[in-house]
Parts: sequence; C-alpha cells; structure tokens
Amino acid sequence: MPRKVRSRLLQQLNIEPSATALYWLVSFARKCACVLLAATSFSACGRHKKAAEINYVSVPQAVLRDRVATVYDKVGIVKNGDRVEVLERERRFVRVRTDSGLEGWVEQRYVVPQEVYDAFQKLAQQEQSDGLQASGTTRNDTNIHLEPGRETEHLYQLNQGTKVSIFKRAVAEKMLPGAPTQPANNETAKSAIREDWWLIRDPQGHMGWVLARMVDLDAPLEIAQYAEGQRIVAFFVLDQVNDGDKKVPQYLVALTESKDGMPFDYNQVRVFTWNVRRHRYETAYREHNLNGVLPITVAQENFEKEGMLPVFVLRVKDEDGNVSERKYKLNTPIVRRVLAPGEQPNKPAAKKARRNP
Repeated sequence: MPRKVRSRLLQQLNIEPSATALYWLVSFARKCACVLLAATSFSACGRHKKAAEINYVSVPQAVLRDRVATVYDKVGIVKNGDRVEVLERERRFVRVRTDSGLEGWVEQRYVVPQEVYDAFQKLAQQEQSDGLQASGTTRNDTNIHLEPGRETEHLYQLNQGTKVSIFKRAVAEKMLPGAPTQPANNETAKSAIREDWWLIRDPQGHMGWVLARMVDLDAPLEIAQYAEGQRIVAFFVLDQVNDGDKKVPQYLVALTESKDGMPFDYNQVRVFTWNVRRHRYETAYREHNLNGVLPITVAQENFEKEGMLPVFVLRVKDEDGNVSERKYKLNTPIVRRVLAPGEQPNKPAAKKARRNP
C-alpha cells in the first residue's frame, strides 16, 4: 500500500502510525481484496453457467435405460408430453433427468426440443378465439402436428376414441417417410397427392393439426343419413322447436366432395328444420356451387317484428380469391338472405325446398 494512502487512512481512523497499526491496516486491506476477488469470480461463473437444455417426450411412452448398451437395466418410464432436462448426448441417445429426479438414457428421436413445445403453446394462444365448427372422435391413435403435413414436427399424441373439437381445415401434400423431395413443376403438382388436415383441440387443451381421415365427425345421425354421398365438414344447432314435451334442434350443415384436396372447405350448405306435424326433418334450404371458406359463424339477432332469429354467416371466395360474407336468417321454416346496407341481391344459386330430406 502506498505511504500517502497509509498515512491518510491512519489519520481518518485516528490511529498512531506504529508498526502494529500498519500491520493491522495492511492485513485488513488484503482481506478486503480477497473478498472482492471471490465475489467477482463467483459472479463471472454465474454469468457463464450454461442454461439447462429442456426437451419433451413426443411418443406415447419410452423406457429410461441405465446405460447405452445392448443389455441394460430399466430405471423408469417417461410418457407423452413429459418435461425432461438433457444431461448429455451419446450417438443416437440422450441422458435425461425427469421432474421427479429419475435419470436415464432414451433415444433422441423420442424427444423434441423446447422450441417445438413453445411453438405449440403459441399456436394454442393464437387460435384460442376460433369458432367451433364441429366435434369428432379419433378412429386410430394419431399425432398432433405443429403444421399440416406428415413430416412436420409433432409432440402430443391422441389415443383412439379421443373426443376433439374442430376449428379449421387445411390441405397439405402427402409426403411418405423417406421419399426424396422433387423440384416443383406443373407435372408434379398435378400428380401430387393432397390430404385434408383439421386444426383441433383435445380435452387437455392441446391444439394442433391432425390428418382429417383419422377423425370421424360426430354429426347427429338423424341428419348425417341425408348427406347423399357428400362429406360433412361442419354442423351447427341454429335453434330448437317444441314438439310435444321435447325440444328438437334445427341444424345448419356444410358439406363437400367425398375426397381430399378440394380447393374449397365446403361447396354446399343445407338447413334442416323439424316438421312438428309430421315429426320429421325436412330440408328448408339448400345452396350449391359454393367456394366456401371456414369458419362459419352462428348467432342470434333481433329483427324487430320477427323478433329474435338465428342467423348464420358464410364466407365465400370468388374467382379472384376475394372472400366476402353472406348472412342468412331462419324464421322457421323459411331461410332468407340478410343483405348488408347497399348490397344488391344476386341471382340465387340456391334451391329452396320444403320436403323430406
């Protein structure tokens, strides 16, 4: 320590400049320096400490091994959606620690990174206000994908018989595992197999895309039997009517061709109303040749003299790809267009009928 600094400290502490005082002062300064150095080193170590790598299990379940070898002991099981911390990697295996403290090796292909989990969370948040279009049941075990397509990232898995809510439709080219990618041209575009996908939400709140053919829509049998070979893509209860001591729902149904890859979500809508005297459903309204786009919205609206009536809004695309909305009202058993201010009625492509479906 410099002499001037020493003298100044002694004067401030009112200590005589003896050998004992000098020894005490130098020792104190050294201790302070050591403490400061240790604190600085600890802070630097904290800054450079590697953040934990988090993965999530993407298969129904996987065995945790005690070592990477042909012969191993089973130390535990991880299940679909479980959160695990990655400890190390070796070839095609990864050593992980579960939230309960179990440690073991698992194949890397059985887990996905944090980024995939975050993307699923973001998708669920973005689509949380989507209107329900239909409900369905899975016909087989199937994966929930982040985007439409067989080769896209997936995390959660649905068991056979799981009830799901359906919100949107999309189309993706069918890519078989291991198939080589080919440059796009007119010929390959024409020959490509395109598949329908549903945006769904499962009972646990997970949201994502599933192959449409893996889900059977739960359309009421009393109206599904009148699909006439077409595929139902959405159905809604418009209102209910009294028939004796029971209430009977009246339905709006959207239908499409019975094959995947169509350029529209639906091309026909039908309204089924209940004939109280004959105790059966009848087709109150049918409209063909639509280039329909989901979602369809259903609500109630006050029409003054007619009172509160159910209304539904179809979104339809024209030849230029522009999407417009068409509103309809049901005053049982009659369905009519509700024109917006300044809108001119077009020549109807609809066929109205009050008959047995």
